[in-house]
Amino acid sequence: MTTETNASSCCGSGSCGSNATVDVQGVGVTTVYKVSGMTCGHCEGAVSQEISELDGVTAVKAVAASGEVTVTSAAPLDEEAVRAAVDEAGYELVGRA
Repeated sequence: MTTETNASSCCGSGSCGSNATVDVQGVGVTTVYKVSGMTCGHCEGAVSQEISELDGVTAVKAVAASGEVTVTSAAPLDEEAVRAAVDEAGYELVGRA
């Protein structure tokens, strides 16, 4: 099997034509939650760790300064499951941002 690249293509890979396909698997759903009580990097890590253990979660980013936790998952998460994970970490889920 030989792969050809079109050097004159805008992206250099030759995949910018009408026959291009985009694999959207793994894109998921991103939800931002407000969590109270986080004050430092340790807090961020504790909240991220607990939420990342929920089924379907692919990424978590907690920011103590804003109190926001951005969660990417394969499908929408049950908010009560997120609340339980945040509680387990020792913080309080305020709701969605």
